[in-house]
Amino acid sequence: MNAENKYKPLADRMRPESLAGFFGQEEIIGKGKLLRQAINSDKLPSMIFWGPPGSGKTTLAFIIAKQTKSEFKQISAVSSGLKDLRAIIEQADYNQSLGKKTILFIDEIHRWNKIQQDALLPCVEKGIITLIGATTENPSFEVRGALLSRCRVFVLKQLSKNEILKIINNALKDKEKGLGQLSLKLNKKIADAIAQMSNGDARIALNVIEYAVSVSAKKQITLDIVKEAFQKSHLFYDKNGEEHYNIISALHKSMRGSDVNASLYWLARMLEAGEDPLYIARRIVRFASEDIGLANSRALEQAVAAYRACHFIGMPECNVNLAQAVVYMAKCKKSNALYKAYNNAAKDVKRHGNLPVPLHIRNAPTQLMKDLEYGKGYKYSPDHDYKEEQDYLPEKLKKRKYLSI
Repeated sequence: MNAENKYKPLADRMRPESLAGFFGQEEIIGKGKLLRQAINSDKLPSMIFWGPPGSGKTTLAFIIAKQTKSEFKQISAVSSGLKDLRAIIEQADYNQSLGKKTILFIDEIHRWNKIQQDALLPCVEKGIITLIGATTENPSFEVRGALLSRCRVFVLKQLSKNEILKIINNALKDKEKGLGQLSLKLNKKIADAIAQMSNGDARIALNVIEYAVSVSAKKQITLDIVKEAFQKSHLFYDKNGEEHYNIISALHKSMRGSDVNASLYWLARMLEAGEDPLYIARRIVRFASEDIGLANSRALEQAVAAYRACHFIGMPECNVNLAQAVVYMAKCKKSNALYKAYNNAAKDVKRHGNLPVPLHIRNAPTQLMKDLEYGKGYKYSPDHDYKEEQDYLPEKLKKRKYLSI
């Protein structure tokens, strides 16, 4: 292994430099696909790569960097701002005067605010730069509409287990950049476990293998070592597996049982393991109506506010917003009357089907409907000080009560 690669993480060392070594995403870079043709011909449109972590967004950008004849610039939206962008645009403007193109890759472009994204517009529109943005968030919400309309969006999918296995095997065999010189022993069962637990994230899979190798004296990776490696990388938390559902269930039941400390613990277990904060926020929104409901109508406001806070600032800053919401939910007076009421109404819908709407509360926009007595006899509530006696349910369900409070 050369000195340049010696201290790089395995995931970085194993980035392919051409499409021939890229695994997955056949829907967008398979033979004959637009993106593949654009890369091979070095005629790239401005584009956004949208996909989950470890799906290949940055790797595709690096392949483009290797294969393009354009000047390739890379920045991260987390650590760069307008000053960095202006310097790149100035250089790109000069390059254009020399007949040379400039490609700008912005990782985590969703982190840039409105002003920063707007600064990109003129140079993208005039072709001074070709933009490649990478994001894990839906660009429809996170990228300015004017900028998005000037880019092609390519959606990358979570890598399959078989694609992760190919990446693992490639790293084990590669003697130049990978682990091929170590004669590493990794049986199929262990490889399958790593591929399954990495949740389609190639970076996690390679990080786990690298850590496992570093702690294995005999260069033989066991299931116990893999579990330890996953504890180190993401606390052995499978976002799509049984433990995911076990822990979200534990959070929900702890809040329901008004146990503040347990609620905070299970929240931390998920966040520190890399769970999407918006997923947790959505579950809290559900909890606010299901388990608190009309006992405290402010709970839903708190839950929605927490979701918005997570959407605005992301991790790690939004952890305290979620903690506030979780503690609030746990300490609230509880009532599942609303939840039970809706379920009972839904049962009647399924049991009785499409019962007819009573004539007096039907809408009558046409003369024919009026002739059929749609709306006839309806009592307009404001005219009766909202105290009128009137049936609103279908005849078959008259006097049915769903809400017990």
